[in-house]
Amino acid sequence: MATIHDVAKKAKVSVTTVSRVLNNRGYISEATRAKVFKVMEQLNYQPNEIARSLLRKQSNVIGLIIPNVAHPFFGEFANHVENYAYGKGFKMLLCNSQLDPVKEKDYIDMLKRNRVDGIIMGSHTLQVEEYIHLNSPIVTIDRQIGTDIPYISSDNRMGGSMAAKLLLAQGCRKIAHICGNLELQLLANRRTEAFLEVMKENGMEPVVVQTDIDVFQQLQYGRIIRRLFEEHPDIDGLFATSDIIAAFVIKECAAIGKRVPEDVKIIGYDDINAASWMMPPITTIKQPIEQMAQMAVDLILQQMNEEEYRPENVLPVSLIERATT
Repeated sequence: MATIHDVAKKAKVSVTTVSRVLNNRGYISEATRAKVFKVMEQLNYQPNEIARSLLRKQSNVIGLIIPNVAHPFFGEFANHVENYAYGKGFKMLLCNSQLDPVKEKDYIDMLKRNRVDGIIMGSHTLQVEEYIHLNSPIVTIDRQIGTDIPYISSDNRMGGSMAAKLLLAQGCRKIAHICGNLELQLLANRRTEAFLEVMKENGMEPVVVQTDIDVFQQLQYGRIIRRLFEEHPDIDGLFATSDIIAAFVIKECAAIGKRVPEDVKIIGYDDINAASWMMPPITTIKQPIEQMAQMAVDLILQQMNEEEYRPENVLPVSLIERATT
C-alpha cells in the first residue's frame, strides 16, 4: 500500500508539500497540485483519515443520535442531515439509541473517542447531563437542555392550535387527543398545551391519552386506540401528535366500522412521506424536516468556526389538508 513518502518521492516533492496538497494549506502552485494528485491516482494512494484529522484538529465527521432510526420522521431527518453534511464536506455517524440511556452513553463515548466535530442530539431519554458537559459543538432537536446549547424545533404551539381550530371548524363535538408521554419534557409537548388551550377557549374538554415512555413502541398504539373508542364510542374528531399514530387510528377505525372522515376526522403531525400515500391520505401539520436538518448542520459549523449563532430556532409549520378531514 502506497504511503505519503511514496507519493512525495515519485512526484519529486517534499512530504510537507504532499501534506499541504491533501489539507489545502499554504501556497501550492496549480502545476504542483496537479502533479501530486496525478501521482496519488497512479499509486492508488488513500490518505489516512485519522492522521489527517489529527493534523487538521478536526475529523469532518458529525455524530447524530436519534431515538429510533425506524421511525419515519427520524429516518427522513437523518437522510437530510447526511446529504447536506456531505455537500459541506462532512460525513455522518448515525447512532440509534432506542431510548436506552446506557446505550446512548456508549454512543456519546464513542463519538468523543472518534473526535467528531459536533453532535446533533435527537435524544428522548430523561438523562441530559452527558450532553451538557460535552466540550464540543452540539445541537438539540425538539429539546432545550441549556441556555447556551442551540435547539431546533417546529412551531409546536402553532401546530397544536391549527389542529384544534380545524377540528372545531369541521363541527366535531367529541374530540380526542393522543400524544407522547409528557414526562419526557420535550418541546413537542407544546402541541398538546396549545391544542388544549384552544379547546378550553371554545368550551370543549377533549379526551387526552398519553403513550408509554417508549413513545415509538408501535405495538401499544392499537391497544390505546381500541380502548379509547371502547370507552368513548362517540368520538368524531382526533388529533394525534404524529402521523404514525394517526395511521393507526385510521386502521382501528376500519376495524370497528367507522368511516374516515365521515364518522371520525383525523389530524396527524410531521407530514412524513407516507402521510400522502396512506389511504386515505392524512391531514397533518407539516414540520419542515429538510430545513431542520440543514439548520442543525449549519449550527454545528457555526460553533466550530466560532461564529455567532441563534440558540433558539423555531421553524414555521403549515396545515396540509387531505382526505382524513
